[in-house]
Amino acid sequence: MTQTPTRADFDQYMVPNYAPQQVIPVRGKGSRLWDQAGREYIDFAGGIAVNSLGHCHPVLVEALTAQADKLWHLSNVYTNEPALKLARSLVERTFADKVYLCSSGGEANEAALKLARRWAHDQHGEHKHRIVSFAQSFHGRTFFTVSVGGQPKYAQGFGPVPGGIVHGEFNDLDSVRELIDDDTCAVMVEPLQGEGGILPAEPAFLQGLRELCDQHDVLLIFDEVQTGVGRSGSLYAYMEYGVTPDILTSAKSLGGGFPVGAMLTTDRIAPALGIGTHGSTYGGNALASAVALAAVEFIDTPDVLEGVKRRHDLFREHLEAINRQHGVFKEIRGMGLLIGAEMSDDYQGRAKDILPLAIEEGLMALIAGPDVLRMAPSLVIPEADIVEGMARLERAVARLVADS
Repeated sequence: MTQTPTRADFDQYMVPNYAPQQVIPVRGKGSRLWDQAGREYIDFAGGIAVNSLGHCHPVLVEALTAQADKLWHLSNVYTNEPALKLARSLVERTFADKVYLCSSGGEANEAALKLARRWAHDQHGEHKHRIVSFAQSFHGRTFFTVSVGGQPKYAQGFGPVPGGIVHGEFNDLDSVRELIDDDTCAVMVEPLQGEGGILPAEPAFLQGLRELCDQHDVLLIFDEVQTGVGRSGSLYAYMEYGVTPDILTSAKSLGGGFPVGAMLTTDRIAPALGIGTHGSTYGGNALASAVALAAVEFIDTPDVLEGVKRRHDLFREHLEAINRQHGVFKEIRGMGLLIGAEMSDDYQGRAKDILPLAIEEGLMALIAGPDVLRMAPSLVIPEADIVEGMARLERAVARLVADS
């Protein structure tokens, strides 16, 4: 096919579960993108916290192209060197003893939930199967993970949801005390709620969850799909809090744009997923593993991680300046380079209205629900791109205000 695809082709050929912007990016370099017409954009969206090193970072390109000339895929009838290297690297850098590789965050969370139930079944019996999650949480789009997630809209219309799932209130330890008991097998939590509005957990809340889980022999699962691999300013956000989970899930920034996911756990728990209990055709794919290893090794350095925290301060400084001028934000919050600006009362529900205006000004951003403007750029975005991107955002916000 030689014809150039258009945005209208999406409406004609694609299932309508997305509503993408009208522009079609065709090339990226660093934190900048260019569309079909050659227009340039600064990328504050980062592929929804995926493009951890921006677009076409030479370290990732080199890892991908080198592996592409060797081996792509084997299936899990065999293992491969890149997968083993990635697993070892993750174990050596975290609390974990064992790693399960897959292709996405939803798959990683599905595996974590199945592992928790299987472990509790084997250790305590069928009664210990209840899962505690939190209102406004998000854990993926499989039927199991969307049911554990605390946003019912994502499960509506698909039939009866799996049983044994209850939801507490995020940052409210008393709500968990009322739900957790000897029939509970796991508590699943995001250290920072992403899709729920960029809400960081309070340290005492996560510490309290750890203590409650220990009291009831319940597994604590940290969903770090969005917060992991440098996004918080540490390799994983649990390190920022000093609270260690039993199971941790990772994806998004892990592959820097290449589809990959991982579930990390300990020697105490891992044996519950014995041979044949779970699997993934593409899990541990050699290409994905090679790219993820390069990303982890590049990101887990003082230069990158300290730079994330420095860039956070710069984002916050500029967002506060925009707010002083226009009064559109109620609160600016987040960790590292996962930042949310909650709309003020006069602009409730209008975060999405900023996105097309920002596109017209040459900036790509995100939302996290109707009331939060979200930014999740490259962890190594040049500071000059932050300054210029914020100037473009200010112009978009000024237009929003003028049109109100």
